[in-house]
Amino acid sequence: MQELHDAPLAPLTTFRLGGPATRLVTATTDDEAIAAVRAADDAGTPLLIIGGGSNLVIGDKGFDGTALRIATRGFALDGTTLTLAAGENWSDAVARTVEAGLAGVECLAGIPGSAGATPIQNVGAYGQEVSATITEVVAYDRRLGETVTIPNEECGFSYRHSRFKEHPDRFVVLQVRFALEDAGGLSAPLKYPETARALGVEAGDRVPAAVARETVLALRAGKGMVLDPEDHDTWSAGSFFTNPILTEAEYAVFLRRVQDRLGPDVAPPAFPAGDGLLKTSAAWLIDRAGFTKGYGSGPARISTKHTLALTNRGAATTEDLLALAREVRDGVHAAFGVTLVNEPVTVGVSL
Repeated sequence: MQELHDAPLAPLTTFRLGGPATRLVTATTDDEAIAAVRAADDAGTPLLIIGGGSNLVIGDKGFDGTALRIATRGFALDGTTLTLAAGENWSDAVARTVEAGLAGVECLAGIPGSAGATPIQNVGAYGQEVSATITEVVAYDRRLGETVTIPNEECGFSYRHSRFKEHPDRFVVLQVRFALEDAGGLSAPLKYPETARALGVEAGDRVPAAVARETVLALRAGKGMVLDPEDHDTWSAGSFFTNPILTEAEYAVFLRRVQDRLGPDVAPPAFPAGDGLLKTSAAWLIDRAGFTKGYGSGPARISTKHTLALTNRGAATTEDLLALAREVRDGVHAAFGVTLVNEPVTVGVSL
């Protein structure tokens, strides 16, 4: 188990932002991870868990405590059951499932970060969410002081949310188990209209899983959502804000604000979100509020490829990023009465 002091954290995040940790421990086995967590808890030391760093905004002052980097490895297929160690690279794991001819996560290709982070955020894109295929999560429960196995129905999955996100200081994910599908090399039925259009098929159709993965990668790359160290549009956390979910009454008020501002014939995107709720598009709101691609004049700007990504152009600080995020959030609220919520986890700072 590697240990460093006054260790830079910015290189461990996709934003490449944030100050150092008092102590950085890298665990390559579950036992090492558990030992590091127990040591921090026994000493009353603040603990920060880092996987792929793709969903973290760390303050410029850094983290006064122990940062634990989960670097475990493990990819095991037993028929259609996939078990991933928390430290496995998620995008690489997706590629391997497609190579094995299995369906269920192929449209989650190119998402940066580690496998252990996927249940925390209930990662989703292009019509798929991990909650649809996760069967159970193995985690260290800091409250009980023991390793537990939590079945899907007890994970509290909802849109970009879970029991693990609800209680961030309780669980440390160690392994994630998935039930995939053997569809003879075909994808799961396509749910996302943009993907179906790009493939020239109808929603609900299946295509070769490898083709679906390649198409999603191309769509993501076109939006700056596939990591590239030479492309500052990818120095981000992907989507910075979640899509707002509104009650029908809230949506009616929102619609009136939209039509007052943009004209009586303008209707914002609206998708059923269950229980009488409607989900609208954060990217649409940001753009219509006047924050277009490339917006900003400082070292933190909106991506030139996608309005939902806030980026570090190479010399930004975390405060630069947060200033831009607040400007966008407040501008959208002033225009449409909807408050955007940040998707990345903030450490030592708040929006």
